[in-house]
Amino acid sequence: MSPTANNNKQDQLALPRAQLEKVSQAQRERLFHIDFKLYFLGSVNRTDLVSRFGIKEAAASRDLSLYKELASKNIEYDTKAKTYIQRDGFSPLFEYSCSQTLAALLHGFGDDFVGTQKSIVTCEAPTQLNYPNIQTLAHITRAIHNSQALKIKYRSLSSGSNEREIVPFALIDNGLRWHVRGYDRARDRFADFVVNRIEAPQLIDEAIPEAQTKAADNQWNRIVDLHIVPHPRLTHPETIAFEYDMQPAKDDLDQDRGEDGVMLALQVRAAVAGYVLRRWNVDCSKEHQLDGPENHLWLKNQQTLYGVDNLAIAPGYNTEC
Repeated sequence: MSPTANNNKQDQLALPRAQLEKVSQAQRERLFHIDFKLYFLGSVNRTDLVSRFGIKEAAASRDLSLYKELASKNIEYDTKAKTYIQRDGFSPLFEYSCSQTLAALLHGFGDDFVGTQKSIVTCEAPTQLNYPNIQTLAHITRAIHNSQALKIKYRSLSSGSNEREIVPFALIDNGLRWHVRGYDRARDRFADFVVNRIEAPQLIDEAIPEAQTKAADNQWNRIVDLHIVPHPRLTHPETIAFEYDMQPAKDDLDQDRGEDGVMLALQVRAAVAGYVLRRWNVDCSKEHQLDGPENHLWLKNQQTLYGVDNLAIAPGYNTEC
């Protein structure tokens, strides 16, 4: 974008943002909610406001009218769907931090807060090397919400930059970066795509075949039982058992319990099992062969991983293949 175009955009936003300062905090939060829904889901209606804020339909109508007054190019009424939808050329009325946006999308809260977030007590989190591009994320979430396909440019480590069509249905946080899970039409399979390797996303308005939907993704729908115990090489395994709140194994899991009789039983989707095991440095070797200082945990029931696709990143598992 040229400096002139950028200045024009800032001038266009300056007036409505100045007007926002004149409305109450409560109404600004409702306007934020409208903006958020339009940006990341592509639609919003009175029911959204009524159910979220406990207001009357008349008040919700006034909020939508005010939003349209402030940002007329962002919103239009779809008479067929009987809802307000995002217009072409949408420009968000509010600014969004990626951490707040991801918290709202992942946990279902935080999308209606327009103030500055501060921690209650001093705290620090590991540095995030990058965050998903907000505009790209918005296209992805709209595609997921509206069951649409996306045409994208994708940068792959194996094949470089190329065009693809994907049918996304879920976001995945693997602890280090964000992926989108979906159907890859070029390779005729379900896969994970790193969000920050996606460029120039475009929504495709067409019916999605059942074979390309979440219901057809076996790895997503399969639930894997992970029986995790303190690593047998530890001198004081009870320390790890206490840290992870491991519980005595139930009778039906008795054969898989840890050496001290405790176990952490997790159920995860097969599609994310590798991420979970990698993030927590769980030794997946059959004879607990890994001896790194980071390996405090051992997967007792390796057989549960049979048929799981993304095990290349599971610590120690490939040594058994």
